[in-house]
Amino acid sequence: MTERPARPARLPVPAGVGRGVVLLSVFVCAACGLVYELELVALASYLVGDSVTHASVVLSVMVFAMGVGSLLAKRLRCCAAVGFGVIEALLALAGGGSAMALYAAWAWFGASSAALVLVAAVIGVLIGAEMPLLMTLIQRIRAQDAGVAVADLFAADYVGALAGGLAFPFLLLPFFGQLTGTLLTGVVNALAGGVVVLWLFRRDLTARGRWALLAVNAGVLALLVLAGFCVGPFERAAQRAVYGADVRVAVDTGMHRVVLTGRTGAGGRRGSGTHLLELFVDGRLRLSSADEERYHEALVHPALTGGPSGRVLVLGAGDGLVLREILDRPGVREVTLVARDPGVVALGRTDPVLTRLNRNAHRDPRVRVVTGDAFRRLRDRPAGAAPYDVVVCDLPDPRISTVTRFYSREFHGLVARALAPDGRLVVHAGSLTARPRDFWTVEATLRAAGLRTTPYTVSGRVSGRTPGPGRTRTGGDGPGPRDWGFVLAHRGPGTPPVRLGPRVQRPRLGALSPGALRSAVARADRARPRGAPPASTLMRPRFVG
Repeated sequence: MTERPARPARLPVPAGVGRGVVLLSVFVCAACGLVYELELVALASYLVGDSVTHASVVLSVMVFAMGVGSLLAKRLRCCAAVGFGVIEALLALAGGGSAMALYAAWAWFGASSAALVLVAAVIGVLIGAEMPLLMTLIQRIRAQDAGVAVADLFAADYVGALAGGLAFPFLLLPFFGQLTGTLLTGVVNALAGGVVVLWLFRRDLTARGRWALLAVNAGVLALLVLAGFCVGPFERAAQRAVYGADVRVAVDTGMHRVVLTGRTGAGGRRGSGTHLLELFVDGRLRLSSADEERYHEALVHPALTGGPSGRVLVLGAGDGLVLREILDRPGVREVTLVARDPGVVALGRTDPVLTRLNRNAHRDPRVRVVTGDAFRRLRDRPAGAAPYDVVVCDLPDPRISTVTRFYSREFHGLVARALAPDGRLVVHAGSLTARPRDFWTVEATLRAAGLRTTPYTVSGRVSGRTPGPGRTRTGGDGPGPRDWGFVLAHRGPGTPPVRLGPRVQRPRLGALSPGALRSAVARADRARPRGAPPASTLMRPRFVG
């Protein structure tokens, strides 16, 4: 496979048209490259969880690898057309198949972090090798000032990156999903490279070289298309490997990947012999019927006991289980639920197991559901709006970058402004035993917002770990969080009391007792560190790392 670079390229079209084709190829390849980068960043959040750290690692590794690829490309300048054709075929295969490869590594081997870095490095090297080769090719079409050629190439590259950045969230994810969308990007990438080499520069290649490159591109396209037909069975097999055989619902809501397990007839209590209901969001367990009653009772009832509870605001908890606990209490007149993801709310309203568990709480006439951003809603709240007696924050782990701002001093200051003078706020603060630093940072942040606090930690947790190879979802062997941490806060003097109030008249598994709550407060008080950690703010988040 050779080419003859000594003389200008012999093109099948005028030089101006050929130059336009190369610039169009730069545009397409840049768009595909940015899609690969965004896909890896999204997978870092979905599969690993610590989106800021892993996004930083992915982007840093890719940029470094691009520099390595640019240096390696110098050795291919003597056969730029052939080199570019091979590079694009490999990039289409590596980038297009990266989502499936990483999903498989996570589902069957539990090696998502190492695989993420490796794939980012491979894709970065291949992307970095593109530009030097394209610079050589465009100069062979028509020699011109190097500065002008670089300006044209980078203009096409940056505009293509814009197109790829917009196509990923607005076209590929909503209409094709992550796996199919990435495979489709690989197909486009392979076709763009093939057009440049096998059509525009075909006279520079020997007959043997043309057939070899044609076979390589055809093989890559065939693999990507075949993988596209296998996406459905692949996803189902991976879901069974990760979540077990009882996956009933698996949807991309546009914001999250939501998986619901447990058969339609599942009673869902630990030790009952039935199949547990479990709700996963982006691979993280959000609720399990093994212990959700104890969790939701500990979260909701102390806040509803210390004073009036006529108007309640709930942040998160689209599944409806917090609503169930609130609506059980006498005196509740109005509940506003602000949930960011309408897909989870839809499941809470329609799924037969969830509706049985939350007792159709979404359909209660006292409930008003608002889908949107809680931060923006509280910030734009009219000054004369009626205050809330109770605010319940049932939000995911603060280490998730999209959620960290809801654990900031600024956000809690907005919540405090929305509270009545004798109102209460309760925040799920994570596990005190597993992540004490995060727990006490939440408490310090609430105090920095001008609230008086009482932290407490409730034992009896039997769920909470992320699924995957060697990791059990509910119970099982190995270390894991065995408690839930909460912080109760109010604007009044002194610390808010943590009490249960009247017992709700329905059977409960492992229901809390007043003694258990007193022990929960005492355990947290004994674990309090000597020096208070700094509060988390929008500009200085303390949960990342």
